[in-house]
Amino acid sequence: MPLKPKASPQKQTDIRSDPDEGFIVERIYKAVMEQRLAPKTKLSEARLCETFGVGRMRVRRALLLLSSQGIIDLQSNRGAFVACPDTSEANDVFAARLLIEPPLVRQLAESAGEIDLTLLTDHIALEDAARAKNERTEIIRLSGEFHTKLAQATGNKFITRMMRELVTRTSLIVGLFGSSENSSCPDDEHSNILQAIRSEDPGKAEHLLITHLEHIQSGLDMQTRHPPQDDLAVILGA
Repeated sequence: MPLKPKASPQKQTDIRSDPDEGFIVERIYKAVMEQRLAPKTKLSEARLCETFGVGRMRVRRALLLLSSQGIIDLQSNRGAFVACPDTSEANDVFAARLLIEPPLVRQLAESAGEIDLTLLTDHIALEDAARAKNERTEIIRLSGEFHTKLAQATGNKFITRMMRELVTRTSLIVGLFGSSENSSCPDDEHSNILQAIRSEDPGKAEHLLITHLEHIQSGLDMQTRHPPQDDLAVILGA
């Protein structure tokens, strides 16, 4: 009788290999960042259990974590939905970013000689590679993550946590109000900001960041509404 081959020690990445709530959170977070999950999409517990092959308690813990990050809304007697910012909240999100990010990049530029900027340099290389391959969803995800990595470069965990939530809310806003031509940050603007930081020019870095955020906001059509999706297995299981 032939011997069975030994199982490979390599970690399995199949979606049904008993994922924990952290994996579920990251799958949903990534789908939101890539604008594959539209605002107001219902996240049915039963559908999520079926999609991830887990029990309800694990899904509920994941939904609670996502709610704490502002990614989803938990509505009494109705369930979980991808958060849907309105026009007022959209304006508030950009106002908050204009308060936080310009002084953040100014600080980075003022202390550029003491900071390892490799993380940002490598990230822009990933953005360039995604654009060269025209990988739309990857471009969208990486465009948002650049701003989170700016916060990470400061070493301030609280600012990083705030920026992650603001970037996620911005992705929702762009998904709700943006056109396909304005779904990610404009080409070269990230590299120009990084160059100003590397050149230790805080005034220029701050100005470029402000212009950059205004550019993103000006590309939104506040009257546009994209319908929510309902095929969670395809969106999250792909």
